[in-house]
Amino acid sequence: MSQPLEVVPAGSFCWNEECSDYGVVAAGNVRRYGKTPAGVQRFQCKRCRKVFAATLGTPFYGIRNPERMLLVLALLADRMSLRGIQRVTGVKPDLTLAYQARAAAHVETIEALLQRTHKVTRVQLDALWAFVGHKGEKGGALKRKSVAPSGAPGPSTSTHG
Repeated sequence: MSQPLEVVPAGSFCWNEECSDYGVVAAGNVRRYGKTPAGVQRFQCKRCRKVFAATLGTPFYGIRNPERMLLVLALLADRMSLRGIQRVTGVKPDLTLAYQARAAAHVETIEALLQRTHKVTRVQLDALWAFVGHKGEKGGALKRKSVAPSGAPGPSTSTHG
């Protein structure tokens, strides 16, 4: 039987799979190593010398504004449209969908944060994940496009007889 996963503080172990201390929690081999331009704490393994950000392995890795990401996800959970979210937050629909895909890969973490910081209910979260499952289409089943994105007839329709 496998052991349950343990959540440990950032910088508790080395992320480099080639390091002999990879994944060893509290080995004393990781030190603080400045901050990223966005202000995220960086760490360095003393053994392999690899540097990594505190957000590595989280849904916020590489995200400049995690609070904005959580707000967008909370608005999605509230069933706000993609264009409505853009009007309120300035986040374009493509980025909203990217946030949504990233959140789907970290479901448990995102749910806990949304429930704690944005008071999102279980029903709202269920609606959010249903929306994710349908790739952003609120109607349910995916619709087949009859024309190409350019407006030209799609591959199934022929203009030549």
